[in-house]
Amino acid sequence: MIKKLVKEELLDVIKETLGPEFSNFEVDHPQNESFGDFTLNVALKASKVLKQNPLDVANRLSAVITAKSKLFEKAEVVKPGFINLTIKKEHLLAELKRVLEKTDSYGTNENLKGKRVVVEYTDPNPFKEFHIGHLYSNIVGQSLVYLKEASGATVFRANYFGDVGMHVAKSLWGLIKKLAEDKLAMADLEKWELSKRVEYLGQSYALGATAYEENPAAQAEIKELNVLIFKAAQEVVLPQFREKPQIDYDRYRGQTKYDYEEIKNLYAVGRAWSLEYFETIYQRLGTKFDGYFPESRTGEYGYGMVLDGLKKGVFEKGENGAIIFPGSKYGLHDRVFINSLGLPTYETKDFGNAVTKNVDFSYDASVIVTGNEINDYFHVVLKALRSLYPELGEKTVHIGHGMVRLPEGKMSSRTGKVVRGEWLLDEASKRALAIVKEADKGKDPRELGQTAEVVGTGAVKYALLKGSIGQDVEFNFAQSISFEGNCGPYLQYTYARAKSVLRKSEARNPKQNPKVSNFDIRDSDLSGEETFLLRTLYKFPEVVEAAAQKYQPHLICNFLFDLAQKFNLFYNNVPILPDKSLPGRQAGEILNPKSESFEFQDSIFDLRLDLTSATAQIIKNGLSLLGIQSPERM
Repeated sequence: MIKKLVKEELLDVIKETLGPEFSNFEVDHPQNESFGDFTLNVALKASKVLKQNPLDVANRLSAVITAKSKLFEKAEVVKPGFINLTIKKEHLLAELKRVLEKTDSYGTNENLKGKRVVVEYTDPNPFKEFHIGHLYSNIVGQSLVYLKEASGATVFRANYFGDVGMHVAKSLWGLIKKLAEDKLAMADLEKWELSKRVEYLGQSYALGATAYEENPAAQAEIKELNVLIFKAAQEVVLPQFREKPQIDYDRYRGQTKYDYEEIKNLYAVGRAWSLEYFETIYQRLGTKFDGYFPESRTGEYGYGMVLDGLKKGVFEKGENGAIIFPGSKYGLHDRVFINSLGLPTYETKDFGNAVTKNVDFSYDASVIVTGNEINDYFHVVLKALRSLYPELGEKTVHIGHGMVRLPEGKMSSRTGKVVRGEWLLDEASKRALAIVKEADKGKDPRELGQTAEVVGTGAVKYALLKGSIGQDVEFNFAQSISFEGNCGPYLQYTYARAKSVLRKSEARNPKQNPKVSNFDIRDSDLSGEETFLLRTLYKFPEVVEAAAQKYQPHLICNFLFDLAQKFNLFYNNVPILPDKSLPGRQAGEILNPKSESFEFQDSIFDLRLDLTSATAQIIKNGLSLLGIQSPERM
């Protein structure tokens, strides 16, 4: 990484010129690229300590850099004491060579080598539909997985989902009512397509959620069902993990009109349908999980942890026998972990999830990705975790992303007005088909459909990642699905354009293989467009490093968009391949004009091909870190 070399060289110069006390410094890229590759402000800081004019300090430091540097071709001082540094082209060309040599691994680092990181994301709830919030969580989480892997970590992809709790009870209550009203049985639904079955479950949840709010009798029945479902989950789920129940739910079961075996069957079948359906979406998104953590399992761990914490004074008894964590003691808010019925709440299940994940995958760090509407909730849960299990608590980071909004407005699963994640993918693919048809009218319809799926899915992913995590996203189809502007299809099209140039070069001369290490390029030989590309490509590894450390995939998006703009300017203004119809150096010298195959005699065309190849490689590598595919042809 060039930035690392820059800091190493500057460290020696700064120690020698100013003193070792100024060893802690930073270098940044100037906003205006005409100012150079890096800017250094250590002279400003040193001048305050040394009680000297900052320009004098900067000039002294600049003179030493110019005299001794192997990296910089110039070091210019500007008011009030900045030093702008320009990298020698030989180092930029050497980095260009590294891109072409390392190919798919260019941009990776070993900052987390040997570390084990679990990333938990998506977390949809069975019996409810997979909405665009889950889609957003999946896209963010998957990108963080790729970024951590690019940093050398061994990453465990975790999916935590709520298969017990009031939402399940509301769904089953609504399902029982709906089946009776529609004169259907579960065996009838089994004959339907999976998506229709899951849609029916979503409608059942909306029915139950509304009844719970509006009908006291229905609310009482749903609460009865809730206890039965916790018991059913123990018998259905825990055997899958070869674990035994830790909580005796039988003691909470009172008189009920419901047949337990029937409820257990409804629960088992509905849960299985939901999870099967979620897998179809994961496959479409290119997501594969290493472990699944249902709340029915994590609640078992969490229950014992809370009781242990109660004995140790971490938790307290609240009203009606509930057990709470007194967050108010820490400037937070109090939360119930075991309710007055003796049942574990969401907090206890999340609490237990930290231990459950560590049992399955002993981790050095745990990253949890959710919507930011539960940021305050996680402040309390993680404070409780750090109070009882400080080691696990310190290893855990919660990343709260924003909400996705469409012109239709806010979604609500309670009312059934949910924007399904699958709908968004379908609509994006449909609209992408229109633009890829226009771009390549002669392509096979089936191939066009495959390309449209890649472009549509990529458009959704890029649109949700290009903004800083934490901000809300308003998804706009017109802006997101286009071959122009800051969007996924524009980057994919730029990649395909570069690959097209390289295919044409290969077709003209299969033996052509430029080697950047043999170049001897003078300043006068490089256009502004070529220089802009050279001075951009090398920054990719440091952008990847920053995106991984800061949990901000949008930094990758920003870089790729800037790179694509520069490449397209280069593509439009500079001939990349020689043209036989043009005389002299513009065309290159052709050894055998009578042959269809020819060689380039001017190394400037070799450089242009390598810039094209390197740009394509970096766009591909960057998009892959966002979970986006790069089609070779568009």
